[in-house]
Amino acid sequence: MNSGEASGMFVTKPHIRDRKVRFALVGCGRISANHIEALRKHTDRAELVAVCDIDAAALARAVDATGAPGFASLEQLLAGCDADAIILATPSGIHSEQAITAAAAGRHVVTEKPMATRWEDGKAMVAACDHAGVQLFVVKQNRRNATLQLLKRAVQERRFGRIFMVNVNVFWSRPQSYYDSASWRGTWEFDGGAFMNQASHYVDLLDWLIGPVESVQAYTATLARNIQVEDTGVLSVRWRTGALGSMNVTMLTYPRNFEGSLTIIGETGTVRVGGVAVNRIDHWEFAEKTPWDADIESASYETTSVYGFGHAAYYENVIQSLQGEALPETDGREGLHSLEILIATYLSARDGRRVALPLEY
Repeated sequence: MNSGEASGMFVTKPHIRDRKVRFALVGCGRISANHIEALRKHTDRAELVAVCDIDAAALARAVDATGAPGFASLEQLLAGCDADAIILATPSGIHSEQAITAAAAGRHVVTEKPMATRWEDGKAMVAACDHAGVQLFVVKQNRRNATLQLLKRAVQERRFGRIFMVNVNVFWSRPQSYYDSASWRGTWEFDGGAFMNQASHYVDLLDWLIGPVESVQAYTATLARNIQVEDTGVLSVRWRTGALGSMNVTMLTYPRNFEGSLTIIGETGTVRVGGVAVNRIDHWEFAEKTPWDADIESASYETTSVYGFGHAAYYENVIQSLQGEALPETDGREGLHSLEILIATYLSARDGRRVALPLEY
């Protein structure tokens, strides 16, 4: 036992200051292209040194796209490459097991959303990375969208005064063929439903923008898709400030993704960020103007992807954190905030009751 362990403190890995940060990507499916492209924008400070997938065809495509060596399992990758950080773009239900394995091997972990599908699994990930002295990052790239950065600034500067009401809509489309494309999709154990998977980033905004949630009440339904989990749901929210809000989610919008929006109504301000993925500022009005209000004209952007363009900016913070130049903006504990709201949502829908937060004291 070293002195750090004896005193209850965990020894952390040293920062990477004299070379590029080495990343390995585990999971080469739908979202992997966003990670690959984001890392390409940081080639001066980062490199992708390995890719991994149990699907031989997906792995071959990733090897061709990146030129990185390919591995058929996480265990083979950990034994065969010198990556500093392991990116988990795998089914959500196995994030916890893989993060714990990577941490035990002394690697930092970057996990896609949601960080886990169970509350205990999320906490176990944080504990394992703490014990191993490695950093755990949870991907929340929507926070880096220019539209939401401006909105966050307005909240921080208290331009709304007291916030009264918040409304979030996620009206997207996922056909049955989407769920049928992989056996893990639409399952409780590995995927989660419309709230936990598709709308996870929007659940994150409830805490990140507005503050700690006091309680939730939810209804969920599986109306049209042949899956275990919900394709549609509604959520009522009360924040500790007294603000009230709602979140409406469906994957049944005809005929395509239609809206991903957020509206905040306060005593001295009203804002709606809309578009298909909070990519457009539709309304921006405050009692007092500021010089940076002019930035709203350039913040909106067109997109055909609900993923947005925040991955590159997200990785900038990850790289800076591993090089000792910044603190993580979305570490494991930050990731637990949205996971807690998600678990409370499902408990409420299952039991037909209001669920108060925190889940435990």
